[in-house]
Amino acid sequence: MTQKKLKELGIFFSILVFAILVVSPVVMAIQPTGGTVTEERSERAPADTAGTDNAIAGNISEVSVVGISTTQTWQGYFGNISGTIQLADSSDNVLYNWSLADPRGEIYASTNETISWTNIQCFNFTADGSYTGESGNGGTTSLYGTNLTTLEGQFSIISDGVDGVDETFTLSGAGTHNLFYTANQEFSEGECISTRVYGDTGAGVNDEFEEVLLYEPATSSVIYTSLIESTNVLGFDTNDYDFEMLVLEDGHGTDTSTTTYYFFVELE
Repeated sequence: MTQKKLKELGIFFSILVFAILVVSPVVMAIQPTGGTVTEERSERAPADTAGTDNAIAGNISEVSVVGISTTQTWQGYFGNISGTIQLADSSDNVLYNWSLADPRGEIYASTNETISWTNIQCFNFTADGSYTGESGNGGTTSLYGTNLTTLEGQFSIISDGVDGVDETFTLSGAGTHNLFYTANQEFSEGECISTRVYGDTGAGVNDEFEEVLLYEPATSSVIYTSLIESTNVLGFDTNDYDFEMLVLEDGHGTDTSTTTYYFFVELE
């Protein structure tokens, strides 16, 4: 082959490589985006009226007392979600969008505003807490990150507290939460630790108001994940809601400070 032919061939390949670099699309995972939150109302259970008994000098009495106290560990959220699926550029100029009458997907809450969604994993009660190389774990369950003991310690929860994390998120395995996707990562049925928040019939019903604990290793973030209901489901107060969620908040002892949560949504 002559030098001229080699030169022409080199130019051809240079153009071909340039064309591939310019024309080939950059493939990026679909990621949850920040959700706008409007608080419609915030309430708490009322204190019960004190019961009475008539004391008589000289008597001894056996009594049964029933009391209900408000949790000092959890905040509850519930409500409806509206939004669109869209095609837009980096300046948020919309090429096309689709309004969602009955959205599907997930709503997420975390105390961290910045989440690396491509690293998302199931929270693991028995992770070793070493944080050594956890972002390179590569699996769908955290092995080296925050564990149950550390998480409960952050919110002043005693290990045998009746409203602790492992006393609340008690479900795992087949038949618990449904399959879902976060940032193109698949989580199979029952893969993560989960719970079912109460609907109109009380204790959690299969496939209703499922909440999953996720973990993001790059920022050591626990992410409370509610699977959005795709059909009308009656919530705890017999009204229709798209989601119900529990998040940790420390109200023990003299702690009266608040905890800021950031909300994200991924609609399908």
